[in-house]
Amino acid sequence: MSTLTGATSVAGIIGDPVIHSLSPAIHNAAYEAAGLDWVYVPFPVAEGHVSEALNGMRAMGIRGLSVTMPHKDAAAHGVDLLTERARLLGAVNTVVLRDDGTLVGDSTDGQGFLDAVAASHDFDPAGLRCVVLGAGGAARALVLALSEAQAEEVIVVNRSPGRAHAAAVLAGPRGRVGSHDDVEEADLVVNATPVGMRGHEGEQYPIDPGRLGPGQVAVDIVYHPLVTPFLRQAIDAGAQAVDGLGMLVHQAAIAFTLWTGVEAPIEAMGAAARREVGSG
Repeated sequence: MSTLTGATSVAGIIGDPVIHSLSPAIHNAAYEAAGLDWVYVPFPVAEGHVSEALNGMRAMGIRGLSVTMPHKDAAAHGVDLLTERARLLGAVNTVVLRDDGTLVGDSTDGQGFLDAVAASHDFDPAGLRCVVLGAGGAARALVLALSEAQAEEVIVVNRSPGRAHAAAVLAGPRGRVGSHDDVEEADLVVNATPVGMRGHEGEQYPIDPGRLGPGQVAVDIVYHPLVTPFLRQAIDAGAQAVDGLGMLVHQAAIAFTLWTGVEAPIEAMGAAARREVGSG
């Protein structure tokens, strides 16, 4: 990393906690690879203090912020403008500071997911049947993205039918609430729940991953651990597996370009992410 000066542009991530975030390593590797005088730092922000953090961003000229749990919904209320997808989701994971001081909130999760599965398996959801497990913020972003990518069906499976319906609505006529019976006929099944993440061991998935099989693509957006129980069972059943690191890197790449105007060095970002996971 080059010496920091008053001319160095600053970006970062707000969340609680952020101490274990991979984003600083990913973005700082990208700045180095692109030859940019930028630095990316973690900012721990307690719940209920997002407005103050965003005001500080504007006051200090912080060029971009990533937003992680538990602040995505609050950030959507704290920015000046929302992109259309962020407005539909009611959540923000990326904030851009424009030159005029306007804070623009966006969501890069959905497109990051699509880019990740395209890069890893050349997978295009157009015309295919897709199942999303979960109905939280990440799941909603995937439902919207899959619908916009012209999936034939976007089926939401969640333990709470009400939340499943609210997520499925984002896909319009392509969306519906489903059950474990939909898994065997799906082309793509995505775990967008925290089940399998460190700290959530022992919790149950909404479906049995063992029902997956050859010809199907199974994705887990969890990346701690890299091979989750969901992916392990899917692999054993013959499905193709995609881990969550790709989505993390690709959504970060979109944010990188929104902030800098420079094409993101994906290979450098992915290598940094893998090093961090390997050393963790």
